[in-house]
Amino acid sequence: MDRQCIGTTKGPGESAHEYTFITPDPERHVKVGEFVYYEMEVEGKPRQILGRVTRRVPLRLYPDTFMADPSVPPAEIAAMLGFREQHYELSEVTVVVMGYYQPELGDFVNPRVPPEPGSPIYIAEDALLTQVLSKKQSGEVGSAYIGWLLSRDPGAVHVNLDVRSITSTHLAIIAGTGAGKSYLAAVLIEELMKPYNQACVLIVDPHGEYSTLREIMGRPEFCTEDYQPEIRIVRPDEIRVRISSLELSDFRYLLPNLSEKMHYRLGQTYYAVRHKYRDNWTLGDFMTMLRSKDGEHSVTDPQADVELEEDPTTGALLWRVQSVFQGSKIFHDYQNMSLVELFRPGQCTVLPLNEIDQREQQLVVATLLRRLWRARMETEKGRSKEGEDTYLPYPAFVLIEEAHNYAPANAEVVTTGILKTILSEGRKFGVAVGLISQRPGKLDSDVLSQCMTQCIMRIVNPIDQARIAESVESVGRDLLQELPALSKGQVIIAGSAVNTPLLCRVRQRITRHGAEDPDAPKRWREYLSQTERTRRERESALPLDPQIRNRMYK
Repeated sequence: MDRQCIGTTKGPGESAHEYTFITPDPERHVKVGEFVYYEMEVEGKPRQILGRVTRRVPLRLYPDTFMADPSVPPAEIAAMLGFREQHYELSEVTVVVMGYYQPELGDFVNPRVPPEPGSPIYIAEDALLTQVLSKKQSGEVGSAYIGWLLSRDPGAVHVNLDVRSITSTHLAIIAGTGAGKSYLAAVLIEELMKPYNQACVLIVDPHGEYSTLREIMGRPEFCTEDYQPEIRIVRPDEIRVRISSLELSDFRYLLPNLSEKMHYRLGQTYYAVRHKYRDNWTLGDFMTMLRSKDGEHSVTDPQADVELEEDPTTGALLWRVQSVFQGSKIFHDYQNMSLVELFRPGQCTVLPLNEIDQREQQLVVATLLRRLWRARMETEKGRSKEGEDTYLPYPAFVLIEEAHNYAPANAEVVTTGILKTILSEGRKFGVAVGLISQRPGKLDSDVLSQCMTQCIMRIVNPIDQARIAESVESVGRDLLQELPALSKGQVIIAGSAVNTPLLCRVRQRITRHGAEDPDAPKRWREYLSQTERTRRERESALPLDPQIRNRMYK
């Protein structure tokens, strides 16, 4: 967009960092969220002082009498009275001052001096915004091109997230149902797997929506002579949690509604078996210890004889442990998911949990995050050596769908504690988390507030809007007011991954979207079509009774 004077400064706004200007703007260039600037000299240099439009109010309205007859346009009445329509195209626009961009600081510097009344105001050029809004340019190492500035033509001003910021200070993608949060997440994953990032990513996928990311493999957009990304979809029969990797809190979470005596006995047994077998014990060892008096005294006498207990508390606890663990496809005495197979640079691992009960989902995620956290911490401190299970010599990024199920508000689940630990301390050890949720009101406020980059899409629920306002400091009130009005695929981006909050349109995915809603009417009609009827009858070992068939397909 060429340099264009769009209006004239009127004066200061309601706050010290705002000003207003008057514009006719017949072509409606000055939208809420648009960027404008005025010019002034700062420290002997001419500067373009950028600002973001937050409000637009018309100054001239048609008199009510001009609209008395709905069949007659008010512009015609104005013309008959000698007024031209453009006389009414006059608006007062409020702008929040950002400042001029200082490359050395990587941030905007506010001159703290508003424009003088009568100063010209200009629409910011595409080239200027491309340079200063994003910390990285498209295609640079550490960039993630996710879309373009909403107020400009498609592709005119690229919006790039700074991957380094995301993977050190965490990410939150918040949106209502159908607003496009999973689509945006997949676009981000595509960028992370490009040759200029070659990321190490794990996706916790409770609904099985991310399997289409496998299309990344072999596509020319992602491959070079030296780099071929890998997308690994973990099969349900590969999901394993070794019994000895569980903590006492995990047992208590899987065995709810225990009596105080059961809690006491469970704790005795857990610490006894850990004392005796260290990190290499099985469910059988645990059950034997639970049946014996050894579970009571083994901390001081680990070689005590095994004697069966007739205590009803022990019997009830044994029954509960057996009902949860014996026959489970997830919990195993010896097998565990290998960290180095799940986490590798240039690999995106999708962990589909849609066939697993929610409590078991939470436990799988909790144990995996704890193991990852421990491995990164032990590796960074030089306590682990290559080949050991706790050796992981590179950072990792974990993207968690339906995050409100893993860190709910006003409730403690087994994943909440480790998530809070990673969010507060993960930067030091290279463990980053991305949280995706459609219900921020149900997400723990401490967890949400520690995600320093926020991508917020359409949200209508007032409770969810209030939770965002109280937990996310970097998004201005003017942008939060836009939340209910955002269309599908439009997103507010704020925080450490961009230089300033902005409105973005998400680019089109390279891979297919895997979370489309089923077309029920189409599926119903297909089921009752002649072709489908013939196929089912042909494949059926016992043909349907004619009377039943007539009733079904009448």
